[in-house]
Amino acid sequence: MLTAFSLNGKTALITGGGTGIGFGIAKAMMEAGARVIIVGRREETLQQAQLELGGDVHYFVFDLANTEAIPGLIDRIESAVGPIDILVNNAGVHLKKYALETSDAEFEKIIQTNVLSVFSLSRSCAAKMVERKDGVILFIGSMTGMFGMDRVSAYGTSKTALTGLMQNLVTEFSKYNVRVNTLVPGWIESPMFFKAIGDDPQRKEKIVNRIAMEGFGKPEDVGNAAVFLSSPAARYITGVLLPIDGGATVNF
Repeated sequence: MLTAFSLNGKTALITGGGTGIGFGIAKAMMEAGARVIIVGRREETLQQAQLELGGDVHYFVFDLANTEAIPGLIDRIESAVGPIDILVNNAGVHLKKYALETSDAEFEKIIQTNVLSVFSLSRSCAAKMVERKDGVILFIGSMTGMFGMDRVSAYGTSKTALTGLMQNLVTEFSKYNVRVNTLVPGWIESPMFFKAIGDDPQRKEKIVNRIAMEGFGKPEDVGNAAVFLSSPAARYITGVLLPIDGGATVNF
C-alpha cells in the first residue's frame, strides 16, 4: 500500500553504503520501496552489502576524494540505473587527535573527504534535480558539529561546515523543489564509532553518561529518519538539523 512514507519509484544514492550507518540507510530505503545505489572504495565490501540487502541494489566502486571525477560518476550512474531522486552524503573519514598534534595535511584530508567531496557530489546531483524540479539531498552531521569535543578538531570542523553548506543550498534549491536536510546521528553502533572508543574507556563512559536514553543507537534508527526526510511526508521540510541521539544534545 502506498503511503506518505513510501519511496516506491524513487532511486537513492548512498555514499559509504556498504557498512555501518550507510548500510542502515540503504536497508531502510530499500524496505521503503526505493531502488538503492551504494558507492564506496572497496568492491568486496559493496558486493557483500549488495548480497545482504537483496532486492534492487546496485553498486559503484569510487573514491570520493577524486572530486574532479564526480560529475562523470553521476553521469555513469544515471545512464546505467536512472535518475537519482535522493542523494545521501554518508561517506566520511574520522580523525581522533589533539589539535596541537594535527598536521595541516591531516586536517586537509578530513576537509577534502567530509566537505569538498560532499559539495561536489551534491552539486552534480542537484544540477539534474533542478532540471527535473524534484529531489532530496541529505547530509550526515555529527554530535561534534553540535558542541565541542576534545581530539576531533578536524572532524568536528568538517561536520560544522556542512550546516553552513546546507543552509546556503536551501536558499538556492528550494524554488526548484529540491530539499536539503541534515541528519545528526548521536553515538550509533558502527565500525567508525567502535574504532573511536575502543581504546578509550573513559571517553566511552563520558558518552554513555551523556545519553538520556542510556544506550547507543543503531544504524536503522538513522535509516528510518532518512526515509522520513526523503519521503512525501516531509515535503515541506528543508534546512533542518535532525538529531538522532537519544537525547544527548539536551541532556546534562
